[in-house]
Amino acid sequence: MPTCALIVALLLVNPLDFFGGGAKVAPLLLANQNSTPRRQDDGEVTLDRLFGGEFSESGFEPAGDWLPDGKSLVSVEGESDIVKVNSITGKQKIIVRGTKLIPPGASRPISIERFSLSDDGKQVLIFTNSVKVWRQNTKGDYWVYDIEEDKLRQLGDRTKPSSLMFAKLSPDGTKAGYVYENNLYVQDLDSNKPEQLTKDGSKTLINGTFDWVYEEELDLRDGWRWSPDSEKIAYWQLDSSMEPIYTLIDDTDSTYPSVKRFPYPKTGEANPTVRIGIVSTDGGKTQWINDKADSKSGYIARMDWADSSDEIIYQKLNRKQNKDEYRIANSETGESRLVYADADDAWVDILDTAPDGVKWIDGGKRFVIFSEHEGWRHMYSISRDGTEVRDLTPGNFDVKDLSGIDTEHGLIYFSASPGDSTQAYLFSTDIDKPKVKRLTPPSAVGTNEYRLSPNGTVAVHTHSSFSVPSERELVSLPDHHVLRIFGDNALLKSKLKKLKLGVAKLIKLQAADGESMDASIIFPPDFDAKKRYPLFFEVYGEPAGTTVHDQWEGFGYLFHQMLAEMGYIVASVDNRGTPTLKGRKWRKSVYKKIGIIASQDQAAAAKQLSDLPFVDSTRIGIWGWSGGGSMTLNMLFRYPDIYSLGMSVAPVPDARLYDTIYQERYMGTPQEDPVAYRECSPITFAKQLKGNLLIVHGSGDDNVHYQGTERLINELVADEKPFQLMVYPNRTHSISEGPGTTRHLYDLLVRFLTTNMPPGGR
Repeated sequence: MPTCALIVALLLVNPLDFFGGGAKVAPLLLANQNSTPRRQDDGEVTLDRLFGGEFSESGFEPAGDWLPDGKSLVSVEGESDIVKVNSITGKQKIIVRGTKLIPPGASRPISIERFSLSDDGKQVLIFTNSVKVWRQNTKGDYWVYDIEEDKLRQLGDRTKPSSLMFAKLSPDGTKAGYVYENNLYVQDLDSNKPEQLTKDGSKTLINGTFDWVYEEELDLRDGWRWSPDSEKIAYWQLDSSMEPIYTLIDDTDSTYPSVKRFPYPKTGEANPTVRIGIVSTDGGKTQWINDKADSKSGYIARMDWADSSDEIIYQKLNRKQNKDEYRIANSETGESRLVYADADDAWVDILDTAPDGVKWIDGGKRFVIFSEHEGWRHMYSISRDGTEVRDLTPGNFDVKDLSGIDTEHGLIYFSASPGDSTQAYLFSTDIDKPKVKRLTPPSAVGTNEYRLSPNGTVAVHTHSSFSVPSERELVSLPDHHVLRIFGDNALLKSKLKKLKLGVAKLIKLQAADGESMDASIIFPPDFDAKKRYPLFFEVYGEPAGTTVHDQWEGFGYLFHQMLAEMGYIVASVDNRGTPTLKGRKWRKSVYKKIGIIASQDQAAAAKQLSDLPFVDSTRIGIWGWSGGGSMTLNMLFRYPDIYSLGMSVAPVPDARLYDTIYQERYMGTPQEDPVAYRECSPITFAKQLKGNLLIVHGSGDDNVHYQGTERLINELVADEKPFQLMVYPNRTHSISEGPGTTRHLYDLLVRFLTTNMPPGGR
């Protein structure tokens, strides 16, 4: 315990670092705030400037993907030139000129949205004319350009426009595969002749892609994989015929309403039946793996070739999602065997060490996974037969992600932040004799992201902190020697210096059980310690995300600075249960108590801040989106004497109405525990509302259905509770479709806030 004199000295240097002391440190905090000089330039943050893109990051390079040589990246320059860039020298070489990408009968080159090169660098696959499927633009047109033959051809040129999905070049560069109308095709690049591999695809039988719930909650879209020898394809098949159908009504696009119907399993309902097949690229009968997942048995969450063309590896979750089996199957016989099983009393998160699941090392003898079975999220290597399990990252800390591997030197690079879960640094560990070593220099305080080359010898390093925009450089590894500086966001930083920004810091508050919580706080730029200011929170609070990061977050940070400029103290808190790097106990403590523990912690944070002499406890507000919208309702309904205002965007008022995979992961099914579902749902406590409430929802939200908000409306009306409602017709969960929508929403939020909880010190 430091002496009082030392505490005083530290506080005078940086008082907010010790904000967790609550009211006891307030006098020193106030003294420091009063001494903060006001900037001479009265530049303001406004919605016009934010939405005008004036504060966007710019001037960075390199963009694009690493090439196998580990030194160069490939990207698009101008309209359609594909360029190879030497990462160290910056020297560019045009691989394909845009003039080569003009289709027959067209006058302009193909507009490149995404592209990839074949392994031998001779073919370029181009994605264009895309359309949205649920969250992302995954349907479109695909073209292949042969560099040596100077030949451009379209895949599936007799199909409907913008209708192909997930086209990929074969490893040997001779073929391309794709999904069309829920069937798999392979097209020979010499003859340009397509071969239809599956013929049973329909609206409910889906080959090579996924239904709504698998995409949303397991992050699965592309549902097929080339074998390394280019001779076979492994793919998911989903039968969604048993899933209940949800209907969205569109009242605005025609004279009479139209409907959109799609499978959507709400909690406790039937999921799709899923299995994995292997088919030859020459066509023929599919070999099915002798395993499947259905409503009772769970989910097939990941699948890929097991570092060979003879076997595949897949992960099978049970329906409760508290057991994750890693299984290897023979591609010829379909026989599968259990290699390793991860389990938890609460739930098991699907955390990838490679784009399609697991990372293979040691020439395919071992693969790397994440597990929390020892209390911390560590990386483990599992032998191919499952007999050896090795902890690669020993220590009392969480690993954030696997960044890359240097096979030649036997090093695995990963991101972690021991001691401060808001930050991230690069570490290495030895593959054979695990020994953890930090590589990011001490001067790079904040969040550090690394995009490693394929061989792990160099990396693009991006550094930023809570109030400082990104800086980017190229470094060699493992010595972290700077090879080249790409940019420090000088233009953006110069603009920020002209603004009248308030003091912004990351602090610590106490959860309801006394645990330390990460929090951020922004003060008005003209803060007067003798006045009392309204306190306004941004919240998320659920296991799917966090809000407090020692990282530059652009629009969100400046929007909150704008509110501080108006006269609000703006704060955010990550409660227990959020996926912060604080160990399994922190994250899993909310099992079957979603919304309950989080609400207790958020209320505890609000109480600690409201006790400070410069906070007006009669003006405390909160806002959030999606899970944050639900938390906003929870806070106003469960703690009506703390919060005077809430703005809830796209909330889930009744947990029973959300999808199986997400809600059951943390709650089980409503049939198993109806009491838990009732107690975790904000609608249960709606009758306690006292403050001003704004609810915003899109009527076309396919994710969090407007149905839930309508049920909440009925409950509030029955309880004679006043509230305000804004419905955006036919908008999805992002509430972004249509001209001016996003700007209109933020105007609405600011207007409601300033009208019902006036800003400024009193």
